[in-house]
Order: sequence, then C-alpha cells, then structure tokens
Amino acid sequence: MTEKFCRESRTIKSSLVLPPDTNYHGTLFGGKLMSYIDDIASISAMRHARCAVVTASTDSVDFLYPIETRDAVSLESYVSWTGKSSMEVFVKVITEELMSGKRKIAATSFLTFVALDNNKKPVTVPKVIPETKEEMKLHEMGARRAEMRKMRREDSKELAEFLTTNSPWE
Repeated sequence: MTEKFCRESRTIKSSLVLPPDTNYHGTLFGGKLMSYIDDIASISAMRHARCAVVTASTDSVDFLYPIETRDAVSLESYVSWTGKSSMEVFVKVITEELMSGKRKIAATSFLTFVALDNNKKPVTVPKVIPETKEEMKLHEMGARRAEMRKMRREDSKELAEFLTTNSPWE
C-alpha cells in the first residue's frame, strides 16, 4: 500500500460567524464548532483512505479563545498519524477579525476515524508521511496518543457495563 503525505489529506473550510450561530455571549456555539470539526476531519480521512470512514472518537476539542460574531472562522485538517485501519486527524481552528486581519488559533482537536470497506468492515489505510515541522511534531507523538485512546476506550467500556439504561424517574 502506498504511503501518502499529510498534505494530500489537507482540507480547509471557512465560514463567517453570524448571530444565528452564536450563544448568549455572542460567540460561536461550541456544538456548532464541533460539527464543523467532525465534518472537515471526515473529509480529510476520506481523502487519505479513499473509502468510507466512521468517526471512532473525538479525542479532544480544546477551546482556546472565543470566536466572535462577525469574525471568520477557518478550520484546517489533515491526517497526522495512522494505525492499521485507523487515522488520527488533527484540526486547527483559526479565528480572524476581518476588519483588522488579526488571526489566532481558537481551538485544536484530534479525532480518530476508521476506514471501512463496502461491507462496513475495517480496511488497511496507507501510512502517512509528515513533511512540515508541525506535521512532524504531531506525527512523532501519534503512537502515544493512540495508546491513550485505547486505554480510555477500555475504561469507557468498563464504565458502560456499570451504567444503567433505566430512567431515574421510573
């Protein structure tokens, strides 16, 4: 299977933040941003694997700065690390004050996707090759993040066995 560069999965999406997209504080709803993040990350994963993918986890979404009404929000994503059938996708969110041009990283996120065949079974994905300093930094720590995801998933499975599906009002 051919290896692919991170840049081959790079995806960029920009939107203007308008009042219907904002909360009581006049900043972008966190859930709206999370939807944008999952959307763009899935495109990067499909570009890398060239097949259907499913979101296996949203490892983190770190909100660093609020995104204000009338700002532009740009998301950039790419596959930063791969396992056998899984792909870690990094997303950085940049806010821009359009009148001044001031830009800053407003959020970062890591998501994991699994590539699927036509029978919805996991398939092998190409390894990813980092080129830039940013890509290399993310890639070198990818295996460690994958191990942490695995441990967190096991903890979640254990907790799910303990939890009840009964309503507290029954």
